[in-house]
Amino acid sequence: MTLLVISPDYASHLLPLATLATAWADAGERVVVATGAATDEIVRWFGFEREHLQLGRGSNPGVIRAEDQPRGEEDALRGFFDATRLGAVPTLAFQASARGADLLWEPLRVACEVQRLVERVRPDHVIVDHLAFSARLGLIGAGVRHADVVLGHPSALTVGDEVYGYPPAWPRRLQPTRSSLVDLRRQCEGVRNVFTQEWNAALAVLDPSAPASDDAFAETGDVLLLNYPGELHPPERTALLGRHAFLGSAVRSDEPDAEVDAWLARDNRPIVYVSLGSFLSVRSDVLGRIAEALRGMDVRVALAGGSTPRGALGPVPSSWLVRAELPQPTLLRHAALAVSHGGNNSVTEALTAGVPLLLVPMSTDQFAGAAALERAGLGEALDPNSATPAELRASAERLLSPDPDTAALLARLSGDLTRTPGAQRARTALLADDDDAAVLIHSRA
Repeated sequence: MTLLVISPDYASHLLPLATLATAWADAGERVVVATGAATDEIVRWFGFEREHLQLGRGSNPGVIRAEDQPRGEEDALRGFFDATRLGAVPTLAFQASARGADLLWEPLRVACEVQRLVERVRPDHVIVDHLAFSARLGLIGAGVRHADVVLGHPSALTVGDEVYGYPPAWPRRLQPTRSSLVDLRRQCEGVRNVFTQEWNAALAVLDPSAPASDDAFAETGDVLLLNYPGELHPPERTALLGRHAFLGSAVRSDEPDAEVDAWLARDNRPIVYVSLGSFLSVRSDVLGRIAEALRGMDVRVALAGGSTPRGALGPVPSSWLVRAELPQPTLLRHAALAVSHGGNNSVTEALTAGVPLLLVPMSTDQFAGAAALERAGLGEALDPNSATPAELRASAERLLSPDPDTAALLARLSGDLTRTPGAQRARTALLADDDDAAVLIHSRA
């Protein structure tokens, strides 16, 4: 049996997808990953084959830097970083304006390349990133059964009257003005309409008999997989998803790291893990305020600085572990608190480790994800542009001393996520789809 995984050339996308694929590799089956050259080392570390497939202009092997991107993508990336400094709505508006180029890149060329790839690999199962819209067009246009994986918060897939790019919920301390939200929704509706027209035009070329979509952002594959704990998803929204499976999380195994192991064994004070991810680590001002807040506490800090230089953090205590990149799953297993931008990988990995979260959300689905954690009592969110070191410290202190009910919820959730890992859930869902497809074919015979 062969599994084909289709991923953008970004570590934050490939790592969870490759982790899901380990269930097939553990069963002795072949895994082929179609992605770009920047993440080739990740594919090889997992021991998988790689087929070259470029799904966009940009790439990110782990820490993104604008100067490393091709012309055009560099300017877009700098524009995005500048927008995050203006606030949530300007950031979402900037992202909406770039949506077509980001998510539906050269759709016909990519779709045809994916179809040729499927002919070469001849996979039994296909898993594709939900946001790889051009690749998904190729699969749909050729009638290839596949599972698409929502790697972000489930709101990355619109349901009901939701509009992609417009958060369905906001954390308590991030409440944009009503007029700015009206303007943002109107912009996102316009983007949705244009995006859907482009999706339908490409699909009509690939498969003239295919029905047109009303909202391309709401389209899903034959199997929908959500990299998120179903326990935290509102039941009324779950009812709108159709056929789906919540994977819980996709926590990878880290490579051995002697420096980290030695640091973990050094003393037994609570550990706070800090990371703003592969993109938003560029916000050295936010990391600097977080570092200032934690310097005043009796904790040890493991901080993944990414593209932020060490000097921008202020005085770094000798007890801290600071590097550009750190083995996040390993450190979260020992942490008492995680401080994050609220990316879904960070959130689900922290919950799997039973760790509460202090979030400073800045873009896309991070706002809805932060609101969900607050609603469950598993985290707090602050405005990254206005939160003071004193406010950050106060939130951290509260989260480091959770009440018994919160501690029990974290323990139960962690137990569930570790007992049945996401990779196992994904393989079970696809094998069940095989059975259902066989029944359907037999009933038509």
